[in-house]
Amino acid sequence: MDFGLQNRTALVFGAGGGLGGAIARSLAKEGARTVVADIDGPAAEKTAAAITEAGGQALALTWNIADLAAAKAHLAAIRAHFGEVDILVNNTGGPPPTPASGQGPEVWSRYFEEMVRSVIAVTDLVLPGMRARKWGRIITSASSGVISPIPNLGMSNALRLALVGWSKTLAREIGRDGVTANVIVPGRIATGRIVFLDEQKAKRENRPVAEVTAESTGSIPVGRYGDPQEYGDTVAFLASARASYITGSVIRVDGGLIPSI
Repeated sequence: MDFGLQNRTALVFGAGGGLGGAIARSLAKEGARTVVADIDGPAAEKTAAAITEAGGQALALTWNIADLAAAKAHLAAIRAHFGEVDILVNNTGGPPPTPASGQGPEVWSRYFEEMVRSVIAVTDLVLPGMRARKWGRIITSASSGVISPIPNLGMSNALRLALVGWSKTLAREIGRDGVTANVIVPGRIATGRIVFLDEQKAKRENRPVAEVTAESTGSIPVGRYGDPQEYGDTVAFLASARASYITGSVIRVDGGLIPSI
């Protein structure tokens, strides 16, 4: 299947990490000119090098998405190197594990700025060009907590759910311009983040990490954590020309974990 991504420019945030890196590699494999953006510059460079070595086109940028003052300069650099952004993948880090109650307003404000306002602001910068060209993809990576809230991830559950409401509303506004907006939801994917969460749970419950991991994978119908590349390939399809009739959706990549319909 031809995804129709040749000569499309994709901007992927958090692309130095497990999920973001997998997304960037999948898009590049389909022919997209891929901008690898991450707050960790060396990690971004590593992903970009892997893409280039595999025959793809990549540009690494050290970019903290929460730094809105730098966004226009970064987008100008992308425009000079690859052209206008056709595909935007909003993929941010999450807050630390916390209960929903007892978090100070300054903590809520900090993570709202990093996880919600920054995503909306950068999207607003690239959307006019997409709408003018009558083609674009806005893909926002969230968490299974937006469907089934995860215990002790109170801030993540709340803030990522705000992005679901925003994306659904946005999809109705831009659909006739050939631009889609979707949310993709990872279940338990084998990245550093899931290792961290397993370790934190083991520490809280005074149990071995291996026991926590075995219990976790045992609750997933397919019996394992997901491969990051499986997640990246799903994003690549949503970004493709083949997915032009999918918008306003929340797509689960969870091995059947979420029990609700």
